[in-house]
Amino acid sequence: MNFEVEVFKALGDNNRLRIVCMLAVRELCVCEINAVLNISMSTISSHLKVLRNAGIVKSRKDGRWIIYRLDRSNQFISDVVSVIISSMKNSETVAGDAKKLKTVNLKNCSEQ
Repeated sequence: MNFEVEVFKALGDNNRLRIVCMLAVRELCVCEINAVLNISMSTISSHLKVLRNAGIVKSRKDGRWIIYRLDRSNQFISDVVSVIISSMKNSETVAGDAKKLKTVNLKNCSEQ
């Protein structure tokens, strides 16, 4: 049961839930998440570390960027994340994040 507890702990933060919802749309780097959430890069990295340690997200290196995506390899995590995304899709905050996300890409990050 410790595994499940760690997953729910990782999802027990507003910003981490928002990150999970954004990653349901597409893969993102830290600067793209920052452009939407407008919180410090170090805080975003800390949130991503918690999500990665819980097995919710995976990362890959792409040139100088580290790209994050949802990890759908564990059925329990995939089911929990699907329920979260489904229940939060009508949230005003999540809808606003999705709208901002449409204007953000890696090219914007390289211009910062």
